[in-house]
Amino acid sequence: MQRKEVDPRFRWKTADIFTDDESWEKEFSSLEEKYADMDFSPYEKGFDKKETLLAYLQIMQDFSLRIERLHLYAHMRKDEDVRVSKYSAYVAKVMSLYSQVAAKTSFAEPALTALPDEVLDGYIQDPDLAAYDYSLKKVKKAKPHVLSAEEEGILALAADVTSGFRDTFTMLDNANLNLPKATLEGEEVQMSHALYGLVMHGEDRATRKDWFEKYYGAYERLLDAITQTYYGNVKKDIFFARTKKYDSCQQMALDSEDVSPVVYDNLLSAVEQGLPAMHRYVRLRKRVLGLDEMHMYDIGAPLVADAEMKLSFDEAFDLVKKGLAPLGEEYLSLFEKGRTDGWIDVYETEGKRSGAYCTGAYGLHPYVLLNYQPTTHEVFTIAHEMGHALHSYFSDGAQPYEKAGYTIFLAEIASTVNEVLLLKYLSQNTTDEKLKKYLLGYYLEMVRTTLFRQTQFAEFEQKAHALAEGGTPLTKENLCETYRTLNEKYYGDGVTHDRQIALEWARIPHFYNSFYVYKYATGIISAMSIVRRILTEGERAVKDYVAFLSSGGSTDPVSILQAAGVDLTTKKPFEDAMQEFEETLKAFEQLI
Repeated sequence: MQRKEVDPRFRWKTADIFTDDESWEKEFSSLEEKYADMDFSPYEKGFDKKETLLAYLQIMQDFSLRIERLHLYAHMRKDEDVRVSKYSAYVAKVMSLYSQVAAKTSFAEPALTALPDEVLDGYIQDPDLAAYDYSLKKVKKAKPHVLSAEEEGILALAADVTSGFRDTFTMLDNANLNLPKATLEGEEVQMSHALYGLVMHGEDRATRKDWFEKYYGAYERLLDAITQTYYGNVKKDIFFARTKKYDSCQQMALDSEDVSPVVYDNLLSAVEQGLPAMHRYVRLRKRVLGLDEMHMYDIGAPLVADAEMKLSFDEAFDLVKKGLAPLGEEYLSLFEKGRTDGWIDVYETEGKRSGAYCTGAYGLHPYVLLNYQPTTHEVFTIAHEMGHALHSYFSDGAQPYEKAGYTIFLAEIASTVNEVLLLKYLSQNTTDEKLKKYLLGYYLEMVRTTLFRQTQFAEFEQKAHALAEGGTPLTKENLCETYRTLNEKYYGDGVTHDRQIALEWARIPHFYNSFYVYKYATGIISAMSIVRRILTEGERAVKDYVAFLSSGGSTDPVSILQAAGVDLTTKKPFEDAMQEFEETLKAFEQLI
């Protein structure tokens, strides 16, 4: 389908950002003229005077607000049809200008860190700098880990040299993996990462086995190179952690997000205690699938087939609204604006970027890209992406620009709250037993993949870094042995732990952004706790949840969650999530 054939009400309104390309080009020229050659030398002398700091921050706010809108329009127009080179060029121009200004202003953070504590404390308490108080608190907190200006300069150069491990892995994983051809539905096709994921969730067991073995065979052929790449990335982490005077790489990573280490510890501890239920789920899968012996290539096979909800977009949107009714009229009214006010680009068209996402810029309504198809999964995608959209809407509306952006630690919570609410509504209101089984199975798989599996990844990262930090070189043998042992721990004896699964660590791109994956697990745990409160406490819990949505990045993420009634420094939300999994598993078992 051509884009021009889509009803305008199903296309997002980029004119709300810039009316046309000419307006964009005019704004870009204005911004480039002002900032490309701006003299920042008056600020390089330091920020010991409040007036100097305020002037600098106001300049940077103006630049950031304007360049965000330029980038938003450019990348949205590019994603409408990736074949149009004009908008790729727009994006490149924006990023080039951003890089130029970032290089010119790299002095700012060291200059702030160099300020005496008493000066920083004064700025933090100053009403004129209230919008920046949390940012300044983070600057003060980071001071023990900031070196001299000359040493920081050396580290900046080192960062450029050591930043390529992820890029190297990406090249190995895409350009050099040389995945073979394999049979799919009677035809020989070229294997790809995307097709592999589809096959592993397909019904044909022989095809799953064939693809599993060939897919991991490709990684095994590159295992020496991937091992050295990953070990290099871990050594890079160790170098910066020790240089910056952190006790460990994990401490450095969590400190950068202002997250207490107890959160990571609580996650690993609670999931370990919840593994008996996970093992029971694995054995149940084996029984439902009718297998004498279940293998790792069976772990994603569908438990319930042919239970799709084939709804039009409007029908799906209305259904999601019913599922989100516990969030109250204000939320539902804003949710509806997404459909009526040009927030959503709904249908797949020729050249359009695949997948789904939410994006936006401060001062504008959010935007959502979909490629809607009439499937159950796509109904949940509407709920998920609109969760992101309303999180941004509430945060932007309640916070100044400097505090509106929420951290990655919080980013997946609102979207998952919507999914869980929708799941519970559908499960409780459907009379179709097959659909009910499908939905319960969908929820169990969501928890398995987002909570248990990501925690398994998080524990692997912890163990791999601990080995290297303790002086043990990382080898393909000890990395594979570490992963194999964890796989046995997490999945239990209900599945055969095929030799190839020990290689799974070698294909996870998130491992090159160290200690990142645990946030997926804490995100779903937080969402499950919030939903439980909303459904049991009603209006009071909804009020707290809206306060959470409105908090942006106004303080540390753990404190923001505490305001929503989720305290990740305690064991309760983690234990509640394990109980939720147990209850869902029991409900599924009763239908078998």
